[in-house]
Amino acid sequence: MPDINSAIHRLLTELADSRMPFGKFGPEKFPPRGLLIYELPYEYLRFFERKGYPAGKLGKHMKFVHDIKRDGAEEIFAELKKQNGAVSLRTKKRITHMRFSDDE
Repeated sequence: MPDINSAIHRLLTELADSRMPFGKFGPEKFPPRGLLIYELPYEYLRFFERKGYPAGKLGKHMKFVHDIKRDGAEEIFAELKKQNGAVSLRTKKRITHMRFSDDE
């Protein structure tokens, strides 16, 4: 049985540069190479979940990203986003309390 951690690591390594080759997030709309698969909106991935993923590695990557986003585990992509210059929204400091002036 393969080690799950190494399988996920291998998949994330492939995803680091896997881009959407067609459609509304492909190179025509997001030059020069299309949007990174892990940056695709959940709704777009959900469409493919219902209609069917493309064959091959692209479909496998899209399904993996869909499942991660569906389960709320997007933090797994934080390191990839950091390497590509994006800021993970989940790493920003959250407001835990608010103060209001008494004279308002």
